[in-house]
Amino acid sequence: MSPETKIAADELERRIIEATEAGLPLVVEPYAEVARQVGTSPEIVMTTMQRMLERGAIRRIAAVPDHYRLGFRANGMTVWDVDDGDVDRLGALVGQLDFVTHCYRRPRHLPGWSYNLFAMVHAETREEVMKKSAEIRKLLGRSLRGGDVLFSKRILKKTGFRSRGGTR
Repeated sequence: MSPETKIAADELERRIIEATEAGLPLVVEPYAEVARQVGTSPEIVMTTMQRMLERGAIRRIAAVPDHYRLGFRANGMTVWDVDDGDVDRLGALVGQLDFVTHCYRRPRHLPGWSYNLFAMVHAETREEVMKKSAEIRKLLGRSLRGGDVLFSKRILKKTGFRSRGGTR
């Protein structure tokens, strides 16, 4: 019997979540390190995590840089009201801009919140964020009905999933 078949699927997922709840290990081969911790192979860890992503058990696997350590002191969440028929196409274009760290679609909350496309911009100054916001505005073109930039007032600690001592 291989090591992979000794661990039940739900138990393996629980172990992977516990091993990665503070993030993937900062080593050359993070999946190999997680595999060592949970008692399986790196390939099984990667395929299990992919299945968890596909069914929504985990939201994403991504690097979360510390923008302040990188010198970016101004953070602006650009919010846009664009035509619903164009939002996916435009979101893909905005998300490819080298100064956009993440871009996503969100439902409108009318009447007070008409924005449906969000893009985070990090820069050294607020003025630089506003210049980059103007580039996004230009890219959105005729589909754009309105927009704004919301600046961070404080740093929020980003953390991953936290288990509760064995409860599920």
